[in-house]
Amino acid sequence: MELKPDPGWCAPEVERELPGLSLPQTTIEPVLGRSLTGGSTPAVLARLRHLSDRWRGARVVNVRSEAVPATYRVLYRQIGLDPEQVRTPLEALVLERVLDGGFLSRGLLADVLAIALIDTGAPVWALDDERLQGPLGLRLSREGEPFGRCSGAPDLRQGRLVIADSAASVAILFGALAPGHAPDKQTRRLRLFSVQPPGVSDLHVEEALWQCRSLLAAGG
Repeated sequence: MELKPDPGWCAPEVERELPGLSLPQTTIEPVLGRSLTGGSTPAVLARLRHLSDRWRGARVVNVRSEAVPATYRVLYRQIGLDPEQVRTPLEALVLERVLDGGFLSRGLLADVLAIALIDTGAPVWALDDERLQGPLGLRLSREGEPFGRCSGAPDLRQGRLVIADSAASVAILFGALAPGHAPDKQTRRLRLFSVQPPGVSDLHVEEALWQCRSLLAAGG
């Protein structure tokens, strides 16, 4: 199944500082009748067990030297995050695997996002598409703007790198999703997105998004 995601948009001030950074995204409708936050299917659980067996010892220790994780470490430094203190998505997940003795199930959607990350090295996040307005992009937050659209949403300080739609910021880059925008049991349509720095090929990101769409559209 071919998947060509929308590349998203990037505000001029971000593009000047981080040329080539993009936000590939796609919209999917998960299988009806299954909760995204509920338990995973047997097929997804089997994939997690298989991946747990593949990620052991030396590979976990050396993950940061692999090409895709190393590129995300470079991006972290460019945006002011120390990857020795704030782990990149794949490094954080494989560390959990060591501490937990395997990749543990945390619900259908979380498990599918984890499988895509483990297989490709490219992180994927999910938002409730019906609560968004237009394509997602990258920009700097404005002083005092609300984080999301919910009543009582916290204010953001100026200059944070955020993921936004046409009307509001909906996530912090490599951080939290805005209140009220995360998928829940009522979600009928998802917006999946990744963060693609220069040096990570389209194939990795497209494969990560395709895996999520395939598992969720097929019910896992």
